[in-house]
Amino acid sequence: MTRLLRLEDDEAEAVHGSRTRLAVMGLALALAFCVLGVRAVDLAARGPDGATVAAAMAAPVRGDIVDRNGQVLATTLETHSLFADPALVWDARETAEALASVLPGLDIEALTRELSSRRRFVWVQRNLTPRQRQAVFALGLPGVGFRTEPRRLYPRGRLAAHVVGYSDRDMTGLAGAERAFGAALGSGDGRPVALSIDMGVQFHVDEVLRRYMAEFRAIGAVGVVMNVRTGEIMAMVSLPDYDANRAGAARPEDRLNRATMGVYEMGSTFKAFTVALALETGVAGLGQTVDARQPLRIGGHTIRDFHAQNRRMTLEEIFTHSSNIGASLIAMEAGAGAQRDLLSRLRLLERAPVELAESADPLLPARWGPTETATISYGHGIAVSPLATAAAFAAIANGGVYVPPTLQPVTPGETVAGERVLAPEVAQTVLDLMREVVTNGTGRRAEAEGYRVAGKTGTAEKPGRGGYDRNRNLSSFTAVFPYDDPQYVLLVMLDEPRGTPATYGYATGGWTAAPAAGEIIRRIAPILGVPRDQDPDARAALLRAAFGPSPEQAQ
Repeated sequence: MTRLLRLEDDEAEAVHGSRTRLAVMGLALALAFCVLGVRAVDLAARGPDGATVAAAMAAPVRGDIVDRNGQVLATTLETHSLFADPALVWDARETAEALASVLPGLDIEALTRELSSRRRFVWVQRNLTPRQRQAVFALGLPGVGFRTEPRRLYPRGRLAAHVVGYSDRDMTGLAGAERAFGAALGSGDGRPVALSIDMGVQFHVDEVLRRYMAEFRAIGAVGVVMNVRTGEIMAMVSLPDYDANRAGAARPEDRLNRATMGVYEMGSTFKAFTVALALETGVAGLGQTVDARQPLRIGGHTIRDFHAQNRRMTLEEIFTHSSNIGASLIAMEAGAGAQRDLLSRLRLLERAPVELAESADPLLPARWGPTETATISYGHGIAVSPLATAAAFAAIANGGVYVPPTLQPVTPGETVAGERVLAPEVAQTVLDLMREVVTNGTGRRAEAEGYRVAGKTGTAEKPGRGGYDRNRNLSSFTAVFPYDDPQYVLLVMLDEPRGTPATYGYATGGWTAAPAAGEIIRRIAPILGVPRDQDPDARAALLRAAFGPSPEQAQ
């Protein structure tokens, strides 16, 4: 009996010891799993730059960009990105080939080297589509996984790409509004940033310019629509362009915003400023004539007219017939100082004061002597951006008050401060002559019935190594509409257009840019709320009767 009891005690003690050891082992395993779990979470949460998912999730969400009517131009979506842990990959070459079979853009050799490294984290491909993610998932490859990342999406693609711009993978704006309004977009409050652009207007300007660019085989085109009273940019088109969703793959010349970064000798559009100079200085007035019978020789150069009249011409005729000789004589008599002062007030000697970082400084002459004064009078020898030119014309249309161009919408009823740069009577006279250009001058093809367009054509030979090249022109038309109640400026520019049989071989502004401007105005005026005048002459008579002198004053 004693022996039996001893055996039972030994068995009970053994069972108790086994249970204790099992408990200790279980606790040790549990602790080990906890440690491994924490480490796994840490590794999974840690990216290639050491940032954690928690930190990424805590980062502020980048706000949307919308047009003035609330249409989304840029937004942020969550996408899946593919990564790998080389330590868990069984066969680097086999894994790389398998992934390349569903992601054709992968470099198999480079990926094999990455997967053979001692690193614990490598990106394979960022921002997969749902279809790509499912295809990779179906491969069942060990050592690869997915991580959720934000991606900037541009629903309108090419449309307004230069205005909207783009950002990098870290949601940092690199161009356009993405860069200009980066602080507001990244504030984290989730509110969208609205632009002054109207996408309906943007679409029609874009569509017309693409067609005319193709028709005249131009290498580039620009279109700018601006509210003359508020400075709001309603549309800005630069061609060629790019898809903002694939900005990294675009050519540098396609990413160039020609409306703000491109600077050009704008040609005869500058004669509007020369007429203002004549009126302001008293050098010439309406009805006064200038001798334009012979080419002008100055500084070893000869200045000629494209369609020479070979006679004395009034100030009005110099403008409507676009006489280089007449403009040069006026500018030289006014003097370089007065010319430079006027252009400075119109902000043509500085970058266009717009929010975009992509706004270039003009190219000014190193020496502003008599020759430069003469050539600048008709838009040669000085290169400015199309937006700066449009803003200067907006000042003329706005009664001589300059309002800086802006991409921020102005609240209805908000007062926009401007700066007087021209006397009202000078601005009105220039505007009257711009109307004559459309009714009786080089801009007849820009007329949009019912909207009474005023404007000025421009054709400039582009400079080359051996001087100016007659076969490479910059053709433009700058319009104000409606003439009797100026509200908007439209600038259209075609870079190196080529004549066609329909234009009798001409590629000047009157044959190429002017008709494009007329078509654009007919399309966008209703969108902008500009009423169509069914009988413009009758309306003009009513305005004269309403605002003209009373019978007593007339006597």
